[in-house]
Amino acid sequence: MRFIIIGAGIGGTSAGIALKRLGHEVVVYDQIRENKPVGAALSLWSNGVKVLNWLGVGDEVAAMGGRMDRMAYYEGRTGETMTRFSLEPVTSQTGQRPYPVPRADLQSLLMDRFGRDDIRLGMRMTGISDDGAKVTVTFENGDTDTADVLIGADGARSITRDHVAGHPVERTYSGYTNFNGLVPVDERVGPADQWTTYVADGKRAAVMPVAGDRFYFFVDIPQPAGLPYDRSEGKAPLEEAFAGWAPGVRHLLDAIDPAVSLNRVEIWDVDPLDTWTRGRVAILGDAAHNTAPDIGQGACSALEDAFVLGIMFASNTVGIEDTLKRYELARVERAGELVLRARKRGHETHAFDPAVTESWYEGLRTETGENIIRGIVGNIAGSPINLGADVL
Repeated sequence: MRFIIIGAGIGGTSAGIALKRLGHEVVVYDQIRENKPVGAALSLWSNGVKVLNWLGVGDEVAAMGGRMDRMAYYEGRTGETMTRFSLEPVTSQTGQRPYPVPRADLQSLLMDRFGRDDIRLGMRMTGISDDGAKVTVTFENGDTDTADVLIGADGARSITRDHVAGHPVERTYSGYTNFNGLVPVDERVGPADQWTTYVADGKRAAVMPVAGDRFYFFVDIPQPAGLPYDRSEGKAPLEEAFAGWAPGVRHLLDAIDPAVSLNRVEIWDVDPLDTWTRGRVAILGDAAHNTAPDIGQGACSALEDAFVLGIMFASNTVGIEDTLKRYELARVERAGELVLRARKRGHETHAFDPAVTESWYEGLRTETGENIIRGIVGNIAGSPINLGADVL
């Protein structure tokens, strides 16, 4: 069979690798003109890493991942340690060490493994036609292409999602803006092997280790959507939002070079969708389950989609529409649940209800790590990649 995948991100390229391994002809289109992913890095929890192992890139991913042995929360203004504990139970219970990884490096790896000769950049899809036998895609430049199946991995503002739903699907603002990037490791911010997070006033400033003696940093600022921002402002909004915070945060802000690595992203999500397929067309990744980053499962969920899609096309033979429906059935409940968990987590941590967030802060001061580990592992349990053997 011939597949067209729209979107050369983590989900699209991983799905393409899985389908090529089954012997299918696959071409990927993306509107980007070069590999410049949104966001500096991402969290690969055990379920996402296991899919990458299955795709045959496990060693490369381990090499680009940071060694994250511990987790700690500090009070944002005083720097007081609220809780600090080992993340080893995540590895021992799930059977795989998690890794924070640079997004551009992972995307480049997946594009290379898929085969760049079969990736067409600078191609923006504008239309989809499914006649029941073939799917035809139209691009902004007037070009068309036809295949047996179309997989829309075209992100948060997915055109394919609107086609599948039969109407435009609205996104929901999560209430905060995220700034992120890469900086050199600085032990004054946090240990080089620790996920370090400073919290206060519904804001957070966090770092995770990635390869190359770097920290992936991400900071959240609760604020209305649509506030003006020009790149020439650099880190001025961070200086204002985190004025007077602990020395570790001050050192982080000093290390940020906006000309080298600083991204600003308003955080939105999409209500869980019950329908992921229409005829010979299906959605995958953010197109299917645009999720806030509050539980770190967005990329992992896209990788799970790729795994299930590959398994379904390897094992079902009644027909394309039937196979896509089975893919949908296997994914909608779990992916939708993760969207809602992330939404709930964001509400708890960003002071949309100050009493709820203050209660969370108080809980952190007596936290031994057990409850947080349970939450992390709970997001991984139930992953299709675990084949039912979730937690030991």
